[in-house]
Amino acid sequence: MKPAPFFVYSVLRLLAFLVPLAILWFFFPIFREFWWLAAIFAALIGTSISMLFLRRPLTEASAAIVERREARASTGQEDADAEDAVVDGESEPRAEEPRDEK
Repeated sequence: MKPAPFFVYSVLRLLAFLVPLAILWFFFPIFREFWWLAAIFAALIGTSISMLFLRRPLTEASAAIVERREARASTGQEDADAEDAVVDGESEPRAEEPRDEK
């Protein structure tokens, strides 16, 4: 069974952030004191890694989201068409009843 593309992309993005954060934290002692600076650098490095190497997983995740939305939209359109047919069937002109004019 193939994992969901959005799950794969999310895990890879997390790894692209956590691995540089761990490297900065354990190998550079200054970042143990300034943890927020390590987080900023790890975020920048992770963003760069994801832009360079995670294009295909992003494309697959986006395509899966689009397919799911189109499937939901087509189901909704069928429901809307059925409702329109019912409304149009009821709104056909009926024979008018004679009115009493005084």
